[in-house]
Amino acid sequence: MTTQPSVLRADARRNRERILEAAVRAFADKGADVAIDTIAKAAGVGSATLYRHFPTREVLVEAAYRNELARVCDSATALLADNPPDKAIRMWMDRFIDYLAAKQGMADALRAAVASGADPFAETLDKLSTAIGALLHAGADAGLLRPDIEPIDVGLSLSGIALITSSPDQRERAGRLLDLLLDGLRYGTDR
Repeated sequence: MTTQPSVLRADARRNRERILEAAVRAFADKGADVAIDTIAKAAGVGSATLYRHFPTREVLVEAAYRNELARVCDSATALLADNPPDKAIRMWMDRFIDYLAAKQGMADALRAAVASGADPFAETLDKLSTAIGALLHAGADAGLLRPDIEPIDVGLSLSGIALITSSPDQRERAGRLLDLLLDGLRYGTDR
């Protein structure tokens, strides 16, 4: 697991974020063996800066994965603040499908990290269950979503949709399936 100082200077924090964004794109586009220098260049930093933040490829892969997971999970709160719960969960579903597509592109890099002993998935289920649970509870409290749905069931449904619509030309189909899933979450409510 990666560790970092609790407080990074603003420029160091920006560099770290740029490195993580570049790493996700590079691993997704070019695979696990993409040169670290390529990631550093795409992030607009030197290799030494990249290695200061992420001393090994495995640490970088794990941090990139966890960062993307945190982004999608943390977005649930903002979506609920700005939208009715049923719209918020549908928007979040889109973000989750996009996250899974990026993760699919990083699959080889993640497998290599796991093979080296890293566990990028250690907190995944808890974070996803918390985010989905918040969306479901808000929807149930507003009478817009069924109150009897378990977050893990929604997560598994979303994973299944992502699995069968993983290619970019299937994104429209994924949207239709997400609409069907949302209809199922609404079933039995008055709205």
